[in-house]
Amino acid sequence: MDPLLYLALLVVLFLLWIKVKGLDYVIIHQRWIFVCLFLLPLSVIFDVYYYVRAWIIFKMCSAPKLHDQRVRDIQRQVREWKKEGGKKHMCTGRPGWLTVSLRVGKYKKTHKNIMINMMDILQVDTKRQVVRVEPLANMGQVTALLNSIGWTLPVLPELDDLTVGGLVMGTGIESSSHIYGLFQHICVAYELVLADGSLVRCTEKENSDLFYSVPWSCGTLGFLVAAEIRIIPARKWVKLRYKAVRGLDNICKTFSEESANKENQFVEGLQYSLDEAVIMTGTMTDDAEPDKINRIGYYYKPWFFKHVEQYLKDDRVAVEYIPLRHYYHRHTRSIFWELQDIIPFGNNPLFRYVFGWMVPPKISLLKLTQGETIRRLYEQHHVVQDMLVPMKNIKMALTRFHQDIHVYPLWLCPFILPSQPGMVHPKGNEDELYVDIGAYGEPKVKHFEAQASTRQLEKFVRDVHGFQMLYADVYMERPEFWEMFDGTLYHKLRKELGCEEAFPEVYDKICKAARH
Repeated sequence: MDPLLYLALLVVLFLLWIKVKGLDYVIIHQRWIFVCLFLLPLSVIFDVYYYVRAWIIFKMCSAPKLHDQRVRDIQRQVREWKKEGGKKHMCTGRPGWLTVSLRVGKYKKTHKNIMINMMDILQVDTKRQVVRVEPLANMGQVTALLNSIGWTLPVLPELDDLTVGGLVMGTGIESSSHIYGLFQHICVAYELVLADGSLVRCTEKENSDLFYSVPWSCGTLGFLVAAEIRIIPARKWVKLRYKAVRGLDNICKTFSEESANKENQFVEGLQYSLDEAVIMTGTMTDDAEPDKINRIGYYYKPWFFKHVEQYLKDDRVAVEYIPLRHYYHRHTRSIFWELQDIIPFGNNPLFRYVFGWMVPPKISLLKLTQGETIRRLYEQHHVVQDMLVPMKNIKMALTRFHQDIHVYPLWLCPFILPSQPGMVHPKGNEDELYVDIGAYGEPKVKHFEAQASTRQLEKFVRDVHGFQMLYADVYMERPEFWEMFDGTLYHKLRKELGCEEAFPEVYDKICKAARH
């Protein structure tokens, strides 16, 4: 039989099976079939299209001209909304399924959608050491361009699909954040279209109140149309040192000491149980020992968290040299460790060699095809949370995570939190070292209940003056939310800029207790 005919027959039989069983049944019980046959090829097409498009636009230098036209179009839409009486709040017209956040917000159905099609890198200014980008440019796009010309972002959050707008309006972190802070702290300027349709640029010195209020505001002060971000010279390799650590006290002590050591350009921990972890420290370099090179970004390589776990099993210290871009996106192929729940055999060598080049599926496509049933199951039996707590409380925090949700591995990422105005800052007047504890997976604690268990964690985080990343499900009541976050400057600007009539409050936009 002709191979193409045979393949067509298989596809027809598969479609008939879906028709008999029902799409929901297949997506829930055999989701890997749907992901491997449809979402992986679609994801490749998406990636190729956006990469080629970005390369052509940047090479032709047409992005700045198109940018000005796009800004004027956004201003026109906002002014039209105002002429119509401004009866509904505004929000971006980008479909909710396209975002990396797993949160499902229904506000786009009731708000005035402002179409924003801005996904280009506008300018790389090596003299000022700044890159100017549009809000929908993503991290994969930015690293591909910057690394090719010898530059990089000081803080480059992990997943390829994370956008500049999401990282500015929300937040972003990476293993270099113990030196540079969160993503917002490497931004030097924002350009926004405000509620009256005006275009405003803000920096630390110009419109500084707005500059400090934009991060964590989730698009409730205006529409971001461009950001200027610091860049630093890149090196070819990351010299990465793996150290297996056992015992909770020893884990906390080692991680805290390595995070405080500014000679380490990168610090990260993967905790595999309450008493077992691997602490990784790295530095950029142009020279590598040939026998220690590991190009972990290649599609046939083991998933990074599994590779790291081997050092724990071997109970040893080791050093590897990893290409810079491979290091930046080390967790991308397995979406940290979430992909093991979708494709259980995804780290099998045979699968990696045959299909690994298509991995990972786009998170946006996973959301689009998950259906209401899977969404409810994930909400009730799956945790995706990042809690930011002071480093001095790390032992207490890890114990609470173990007791309340019992999800492993945990991602540990240190960051310095500057004492600056805005929604997120240390309790005192001095910069303070924090740690991001990321929990992604199925809770193993008995009688887990999503709302009650998350609220317990949220209360603990508030009590130690920590913060919850707002991309995830937030169950706090309004007073609790504003106890965690400092709304002083935010609410002041909302009144001054006419945002109360134009945009929802950040709490109403992201918290489950307020969403409809």
